[in-house]
Amino acid sequence: MVYHRIRDLREDLDMTQTELSKVLHITQRAYSHYENGTRDIPLDILISIADFHNVSIDYLLNRTNDKRLHALNKKDKI
Repeated sequence: MVYHRIRDLREDLDMTQTELSKVLHITQRAYSHYENGTRDIPLDILISIADFHNVSIDYLLNRTNDKRLHALNKKDKI
């Protein structure tokens, strides 16, 4: 689940929720709700989290285990 991924990524950087919430310009309480799964993460915050950690949204959403960002090439487009 996305909640586990964002917590693990934050902990990998030895950051507190407060530190990361400041980067995201949200309150620590809001961020805590996202990590605990008690609130859905707004798309703009999800994008900011992915950008900060340099991972894809697909990784955050558990659609892949590959953290790397990939540029779609012509054969990958639907």
